Amino acid sequence: MQDAQRLTVIRTVHTAIYVTMVGAICVVLFAGVTGRSGFWLWVALLLLVAESIVFAGNGFRCPLTSLARRYGARTGHVFDTFLPEWVTKRTFAVFGSLWGLGLLLLVFRWLGVLA
Repeated sequence: MQDAQRLTVIRTVHTAIYVTMVGAICVVLFAGVTGRSGFWLWVALLLLVAESIVFAGNGFRCPLTSLARRYGARTGHVFDTFLPEWVTKRTFAVFGSLWGLGLLLLVFRWLGVLA
């Protein structure tokens, strides 16, 4: 497999992971707002905690970004996924905040602060 093909595979996998994690954040936020829980909430929490551990363990950098660079990706905000730059530039600010808000609302619900 050539480097360009490897880079396409990495970008495809990275984009799929990105979309999955955004979905998981939406599940957590929905559960925090509505108080609903169930199997998918626990799956979402597991995925998000695992991603956070991998991210923190890699020096707060995505390991797929480094891999994409190894196979010829250029630097910037759109070189390692197939998403538009205006999305990837705001990933941590937007989705990190929503993940934190959803988790905070869940904790408040579990502690009985929110009904």
